[in-house]
Amino acid sequence: MLDFSSWLDLPLIWGGLIAAAVFLYVLLDGFDLGCGILFPFARSDRERNRIMNSIAPFWDGNETWLVLGGGGLFAAFPVAYAVLMPAFYLPVILMLLGLIFRGVAFEFRFKTEGRDRKLWDISFHTGSLLAAFMQGVILGNIVQGVEVSGRSFAGGPLDWANGFAMFTGVALVFGYALLGATWLIWKLEGDAQAWARRMANYVFMFVVLGMVVVSASMPFIDAHIAGLWFSVPNIFLLAPIPMVTMAAFYLLWHDLQRPAERRPFLLTIFIFLMGYVGLLISLYPWIVPFRFTVWQAAAASSSQSLLLVGMLIFLPIILAYTAYSYYVFRGKTDDQSHY
Repeated sequence: MLDFSSWLDLPLIWGGLIAAAVFLYVLLDGFDLGCGILFPFARSDRERNRIMNSIAPFWDGNETWLVLGGGGLFAAFPVAYAVLMPAFYLPVILMLLGLIFRGVAFEFRFKTEGRDRKLWDISFHTGSLLAAFMQGVILGNIVQGVEVSGRSFAGGPLDWANGFAMFTGVALVFGYALLGATWLIWKLEGDAQAWARRMANYVFMFVVLGMVVVSASMPFIDAHIAGLWFSVPNIFLLAPIPMVTMAAFYLLWHDLQRPAERRPFLLTIFIFLMGYVGLLISLYPWIVPFRFTVWQAAAASSSQSLLLVGMLIFLPIILAYTAYSYYVFRGKTDDQSHY
């Protein structure tokens, strides 16, 4: 039986792969969910066409990373999957319904006119908003941890509906809106680009507030997190993360006041990356905070070895296809229907 466990730390490798897949999903699907969140605020149907055209070649491929993250959790960490899924059944279902509504809206909006198109405009916005909010709610509950008894979820069906999770849900909606706005600054031009820049300026302070509140709350959630960030020498080693993040916020704000096109989106990606790195540092080595580590929740090493072979084959293909699609559809977007 294939088994790499004698010379590879398979649980840690799989934890890293799933963490990378989740971040790629947040980044790539985040900007098109953000476009959907901003969609009804566009000033005309032509601008809404340009918004949809800017993400039409990518949106379904971006969701590959959600499947990879969820499937990897089920296959490589069955204990974590068995605990977390029952805890988040309703938010996950609502998130998937939102993604379904958004996907259906893509297919039908391009083929309808007049009053019927308004229905799909609403579906596109509502689905994007619901999916983004529920992802933030799930994040907030993972950060707090869930109630566990033995190897099973022991909480109630509405434990996820708490104040902190609601706040993280709203914060992620604004975060995705900033991603979407800076993406549109890159992809649009003229008056439409000026509108996207105004939207980015509007949501900017809400994103700053959300990141500050969530970051400041983390040390109070668990003593381990407080000790990690504020003990010596960790406080000096980890201080560059918030400092670099604040510098990125400053540069982004500066860029939003001048005719920069590409860098605002890249800076927003960097801000998301720094927030995600800080989150991973705070939660390491837990995969079910604060009950199971990646080693305690891991599948049998032979199973992880076999899965790793498949991942090493298909992951480069997925990455190459994704990079190629973004290369092919580079450049500005117009309002003509090409979908």
